Amino acid sequence: MLKRSALAGVVLAVASLGATAAPAFAHNYLVGSTPAAGSIVTEQPGTVSITTNDNLLDLSGQGDGSVIQVTGPADAPRYYGDGCSTIAGPTLETAVQLGQPGEYTVTWQVVSTDGHPISDTFSFTWQPDAAQVLNEGSATAPECATAGSGQTGPADPDAAGTDVSESGSAVDVTDLLWIGGALVAILAAIGVTLLLLRRPTPK
Repeated sequence: MLKRSALAGVVLAVASLGATAAPAFAHNYLVGSTPAAGSIVTEQPGTVSITTNDNLLDLSGQGDGSVIQVTGPADAPRYYGDGCSTIAGPTLETAVQLGQPGEYTVTWQVVSTDGHPISDTFSFTWQPDAAQVLNEGSATAPECATAGSGQTGPADPDAAGTDVSESGSAVDVTDLLWIGGALVAILAAIGVTLLLLRRPTPK
């Protein structure tokens, strides 16, 4: 009975360790956007947004914020919006009025709950009806005029879909420490379990 109780305790301890370590590796991921990727838009959207599976970190003013950049049409791209983005829980959005018809690309960057900046792109087609007022756009990427916004342009689109961080090496070390600590704890639990199981049962 003692051996079974000890073994059950070890199993619970290892399970708790796994539950504690899991958040260290949990990156946010995209669950939706407005407009939707690949959609056809016929009316000015007013805002362009992306929504992830968890709340986003708002690091504006610290030089590593979140931003959405809208460019198009594909054959003669210009920038649209004022460069300012806002975070509401898991959603990042920016005010945008589109220009000439065609394919538009949205490039976004956010900071997930575990501190990893992530970025990606998606496209949609703009087919305005005659009632829509078109924006001229800008030849250069807009910068948010809000003082201390700390917003910067999105990461290089060529690296979209991957973690992007100037402190990437520090993040890797942290992850390795988590892995190393978890392995040490698991090995220690196995060793204790083996010792308890090999101990002779009193008659």
